[in-house]
Amino acid sequence: MQAVNNYIIVQKIKQGPKTVGGLILTEDVDVDNRYIKATAISVGNLVEGISEKDVVYYDKHAGHMVEYNNKTYYVIRQQDVVIVIWNSLQ
Repeated sequence: MQAVNNYIIVQKIKQGPKTVGGLILTEDVDVDNRYIKATAISVGNLVEGISEKDVVYYDKHAGHMVEYNNKTYYVIRQQDVVIVIWNSLQ
């Protein structure tokens, strides 16, 4: 699976459950968090500054879901990425 042009294929990084006042919030209820943390799986040929295996944060309303080999991935545009944590810094 290969991204093209300015698209990036990402896989969400599961966050641990968040608690507020003793209540456990699921991912769907976490309205305070505007950005989603993910790992770049494939990067299109026009994408600059992001490489495979980099961790990115992107707007939760961006992109669309794709299932491939029984795994869920998301296809987003480079302009939807707000933070990049380069693989060499981890």
